[in-house]
Amino acid sequence: MNAAAACVLLIEDELPIRRFLRPAVEAAGWRLVEAEGGQRGILEASQCRPDVIILDLGLPDMDGIQVIQRVREWSVLPIIILSARGQEADKIAALDAGADDYVQKPFSVGELVARIRVALRHAASRAQPAPDATIVAGDLAIDLARRLVTRGGAAIHMTPIEYKLLTTLARHAGLVMTHRQLLREVWGPGHAEDSTYLRMFVRQLRHKLEANPTQPKHLLTEVGVGYRFVTE
Repeated sequence: MNAAAACVLLIEDELPIRRFLRPAVEAAGWRLVEAEGGQRGILEASQCRPDVIILDLGLPDMDGIQVIQRVREWSVLPIIILSARGQEADKIAALDAGADDYVQKPFSVGELVARIRVALRHAASRAQPAPDATIVAGDLAIDLARRLVTRGGAAIHMTPIEYKLLTTLARHAGLVMTHRQLLREVWGPGHAEDSTYLRMFVRQLRHKLEANPTQPKHLLTEVGVGYRFVTE
């Protein structure tokens, strides 16, 4: 996928927001397709095959969660929620349904454009997996082929669970992963509610990987929702 020529589908019923976003999307070199409602958005998603969807949850004809579920029946394309709903439960529900990220209104257009870039990069790496890839975040390096994690060139001992948790987050760098998503992927479906495990292992990872574990730069907490791995 050529990120410079990407197609962005905006499913949003508020005309002022669509007008506000169009110049920013086009200035980034992307093409914008608009849909006022969920049904139209699903149709556009199936016909124009966008590279990323920006989705409002409060649509006039159907809930945005339903749109996510319908799209996820046939596509793994990135979905970024853009919604005034700010409750943790709303964010968790959207992310668990299959959304990749969540931006709350009112929002910074610069932040949204940055989130789109992250989603496009993630989609491109998922489409062209590199089994020998090394994920770099500051002085951290995760060598996936050799299952080796280094900080400043020095190898760091990782338990199997720590390594699996770190690589799960790192493979989705820049995107939010909910507690439930991480627990399912790392520990299995039977542990989807055991958030104590997750907090303990994230704390252990921070002590091993972060220069200042109390002010992490790479393993960030999305309060009440989950975690995000940041490479910058």
